[in-house]
Amino acid sequence: MAKRISLTRYLVEQQRVDGLIPGQLRLLLEVVARACKSISHAVNKGALGGVLGSADSENVQGEIQKKLDIIANEVLIEANEWGGHLAAMASEEMDGIYVVPNRYPQGEYLLLFDPLDGSSNIDVNVSIGTIFSVLKKPEGDRGVEAGDFLQAGHQQVAAGYCVYGPQTTLVLTVGDGVAMFTLDREQGSFILTQENVRIPEDTKEFAINMSNMRHWDAPIKRYVDECLQGVEGPRGKNFNMRWVASMVADVHRILTRGGIFMYPWDKREPNKPGKLRLMYEANPMGWLVEQAGGAATNGKQRILDIQPGQLHERVSVILGSKNEVERVTSYHSEL
Repeated sequence: MAKRISLTRYLVEQQRVDGLIPGQLRLLLEVVARACKSISHAVNKGALGGVLGSADSENVQGEIQKKLDIIANEVLIEANEWGGHLAAMASEEMDGIYVVPNRYPQGEYLLLFDPLDGSSNIDVNVSIGTIFSVLKKPEGDRGVEAGDFLQAGHQQVAAGYCVYGPQTTLVLTVGDGVAMFTLDREQGSFILTQENVRIPEDTKEFAINMSNMRHWDAPIKRYVDECLQGVEGPRGKNFNMRWVASMVADVHRILTRGGIFMYPWDKREPNKPGKLRLMYEANPMGWLVEQAGGAATNGKQRILDIQPGQLHERVSVILGSKNEVERVTSYHSEL
């Protein structure tokens, strides 16, 4: 790029020149980015920092927590609680919401996050990341409560993720397209490296955990089977399959070169609508994908239109290249 634009400058221009975001939201996003830098440093140290392995505890989902899960959660809370931009936070790793303590000023925004997505990859040095979503606190002088977070995804005012891989990359939307920033470790700042990210409408690449095939519903089986038949099949082209087991890494690949990501409902836990969390994963990723020209559904409806009923609600997720997502969704409607 002709000139190096820092995240701070980018956000200032979004606020001052384009009038897209208020000053308090700009400051909040800068704080989140700084927290992601701290998490990146901890991830990069790995065994040298004593952060690998299990913490011998479970989160609210009943999942075994890694040491880095807890560290990342604490970093995000400590970085954001005192700035005066937030009223409360919610995390995939916490049972209930975290209300900003009375000793700090309370702001008008709500922050939700998956502090470290892809925990199974931590100890094997594969890309992991942080996902975040920002909502506006409902108006009124009353205190904040869990119900304030139960807003449909289309009400988000900012969303993004940070992927900790060979480079540390921050991906962000404030409702005006998607921008990517790469961490310059010498400068210690995120630098804009791509604007107006676009996902191709067509693709020859799909991402799904094939080991669960026997548990899938008929529409997913049909779609994947057609992809596997290649050029001789009904699709008339060969597909490649990719699966990192880290939503951040899989979605980042799709934003970079296209593809479709599927984590559908399956028969192992039929009473659960899906595995991924609506508020911490599906909503922010769904908005990013839509802002880049893609689509995101649960097989039946647009993810961003789902009205959440609880803080840790789960959902089936199909997102990525628009034409492929629409095809899978149409197969569900034919049932």
